[in-house]
Amino acid sequence: MRNPETSPIIRSTTVLLVRRNGKAAMAGDGQVTLGDTVIKSSARKVRRLLNGKIVAGFAGSTADAFSLLARFETKLEQFQGQLERAAIELSKDWRTDKYLRNLEALLIVADDKDAFLISGKGDVIASDDGLLAVGSGSMYALAAARAMMRHTELNAAQIAEEALRIAGEICIYTNSEIIVEEI
Repeated sequence: MRNPETSPIIRSTTVLLVRRNGKAAMAGDGQVTLGDTVIKSSARKVRRLLNGKIVAGFAGSTADAFSLLARFETKLEQFQGQLERAAIELSKDWRTDKYLRNLEALLIVADDKDAFLISGKGDVIASDDGLLAVGSGSMYALAAARAMMRHTELNAAQIAEEALRIAGEICIYTNSEIIVEEI
């Protein structure tokens, strides 16, 4: 485990999911910061899974997130693409497995019907308003997206991208190298 007194904190990312008018769009920025230094500006934190039927985004330790995404893909295959069941089973494993329990990341996963935020604490959270966000700039992106959902006719992808741009103007750990995936 990381010793907070001796190890620099890796801060990385903002990922936002927006669901509107039957579409889901997930956007993620590309910045990875070590301490007060940007060490990468074009990381890809949003990915398609299960032949493009599911999008997943992550915040936190990149290596940990990749381990979790691999496990999640296995769960998706095991449960024939049932997103909710795969998310719940990953969360159970993450909370109880000795190795997984130490992983530091958060995931957002979505298909054409559902979306969930998954944490190592056993959380599998569905959104009430079609929005989910994780990462350093998540609250800024979430606030911007909520305002756009209420006061514009923009589509899901447009809202996700613009909300991330706004978050990047406020959060020093979020940049404007944005990847958007829509299903």
